Amino acid sequence: MLFGRKKDPEGDVDHVADVHNGAAAPPPLATPGRSFWSAIVPVIACGAGLFSDGYINNVIGSVVTILALEYDDVWATSTAKKYVGAIAFAGTVVGQLFFGYLSDHWSRTNSLLVSTVILIIFTALAAGSYYKGDTVGMFNILTAWRFFVGIGIGGEYPAGSVGAAESTGELKSGSRNMWFIMFTNTMIDWGFVIGAFVPYVVAAACHNGYLSTIWRTSLGIGVVFPLVLLVMRAFLKEPEEFQRNSMKYSKTPYMLVLRFYGFRLFVVSLIWFIYDFSAYSFGIYSSTILANIYDKSAPLTTIFGWNTVLNLFYIPGTMLGAPLSDLIGPRYALALGVTLQAVVGFIMAGLYPRLAQPSMVGAFTVVYGIFLTLGELGPGNNIGLIAAKTCATGVRGQYYGIAAAVGKIGAFVGTYVFPYIIAAGGDSEEKSAQYPFYVSSSLCILSAVLVVFLLPHIGQDTIEYEDARFRVFLEANGYDTRQLGLKKGESLEGVESAGEKVGEVDKKSG
Repeated sequence: MLFGRKKDPEGDVDHVADVHNGAAAPPPLATPGRSFWSAIVPVIACGAGLFSDGYINNVIGSVVTILALEYDDVWATSTAKKYVGAIAFAGTVVGQLFFGYLSDHWSRTNSLLVSTVILIIFTALAAGSYYKGDTVGMFNILTAWRFFVGIGIGGEYPAGSVGAAESTGELKSGSRNMWFIMFTNTMIDWGFVIGAFVPYVVAAACHNGYLSTIWRTSLGIGVVFPLVLLVMRAFLKEPEEFQRNSMKYSKTPYMLVLRFYGFRLFVVSLIWFIYDFSAYSFGIYSSTILANIYDKSAPLTTIFGWNTVLNLFYIPGTMLGAPLSDLIGPRYALALGVTLQAVVGFIMAGLYPRLAQPSMVGAFTVVYGIFLTLGELGPGNNIGLIAAKTCATGVRGQYYGIAAAVGKIGAFVGTYVFPYIIAAGGDSEEKSAQYPFYVSSSLCILSAVLVVFLLPHIGQDTIEYEDARFRVFLEANGYDTRQLGLKKGESLEGVESAGEKVGEVDKKSG
């Protein structure tokens, strides 16, 4: 699997061809004369649903804060306290795996529609959670609905991101990575910001009272965006690359897929695992900053306002980093981001005793903001892009879904491991805060090494060339690649007959 790089006639695109097996270049996807807006709309419709992921996952933090104030001891002693915030992650893993399979073997667009409907229904049910007037029962119902919300979010990853990656092939070469990022990870980050800002606005409108109204309204607003997307997605067509190379009506040769992509999938999944695993420790600094700004008696508007400010630090990294991924490539953009983030993380850990003082809260916030920005510029922007473009179309949904699910599992593992790392600091508050960031910064360096040395170059047309490489491999191992792209009702015999007729016409015309 050796990769060579060739410049296209325009001189601005790195084509990725397998010089070892001579994979032929496929015809370009971009339709001549097609307007920018007609090409970008499918990318928006496929990818922008991840806004809901950011919003729904972030707004629950504000909801939990309100539930603790509203129900006090009942909430504190409820088992739901442990699960309401995190249960959506479990649902997301299920959704990523299930819809990864569904998007490959059924339909990209139909899978998106189903996941959007699930998201709308269960977000609305979560906002209206009720159980016969029983508070604990209501907590349990809210937890159950949040699990199903997670399944809907999980569907956005393989079906949405993969569809967005394939649709970028219709855009002008040289900006495809940027537009993919702008309507996937950037959407997640804006979802985080709005998920923090909406509770602030609602709390201000309610004058920090009517707590049930605040949290139910904040959750309910999460229905609006997927409703808009549902309308857009109803008119989506399958990406052209999926129509060419899908395995929906053929048998998937999983053993061959594992031979060809097994190691690469392991590396991509490991990088995603490390990213989500390490991200857990970042909240330590956020808590420190907020604790130095206000006390426990602060009004909700103060808490939610500062939470919005902290989440805004994600935006410069993702928006400035998006064009960087076209300029230097996703691999190097990811490696640059995690390397710089590791440097800042080591500095923050070393200077923690000074930065953690209330008088230094401004400096601490700025340095922490740089840290978050670099995280988005690197792995935040590029890990999903790498997962979407380093695999052939026929199994891309499952490949992406597995990698994303392993990432979420990394977050789960982090929640259990980091308390032990913190405890290793003993009675020293400084060491307890420093140790997690020594670990996280070291893992950032590991991620950089993995992505630079163990993953291939990713150019503007990698998706098409990956399909060409995979076809050559399948044919070399006895798989009939005429099965790829078969439509409903078609058979190999029909394809062969059509090919013979075309050949006869060519002979006569010659």
